[in-house]
Amino acid sequence: MIRLYIILGVIAAAFWVFTIVDCLVTRPSAVRALPKAAWAFIVLLPVAGGILWFTFGKQRRGTPGAMATGSGAPDDDPEFLRRLGEDADREERIRQLEEQLAELDDDHNDSKD
Repeated sequence: MIRLYIILGVIAAAFWVFTIVDCLVTRPSAVRALPKAAWAFIVLLPVAGGILWFTFGKQRRGTPGAMATGSGAPDDDPEFLRRLGEDADREERIRQLEEQLAELDDDHNDSKD
């Protein structure tokens, strides 16, 4: 029975260390529910902290909005597509403003002559 406790203790310690390291190296953008600093304290609870981290804290691969591994195509990322639309709108506004400034500049030059 003592051997079983020793083996379970070693497994629990390995899981605890793995959880701490995983929490520390995970990008802040892949952390859910709480800030990464809060999770760093939670995972210090042996076993229970690790279970909470993997259940609620770390964003899993394949969850919507997560490009955790970067393996997805950019056109599959809704955030990327939204930014493309914003960039196109911004470029159009800049073009219109440049045209208005050119017209004002022409009017200003014509009035000087």
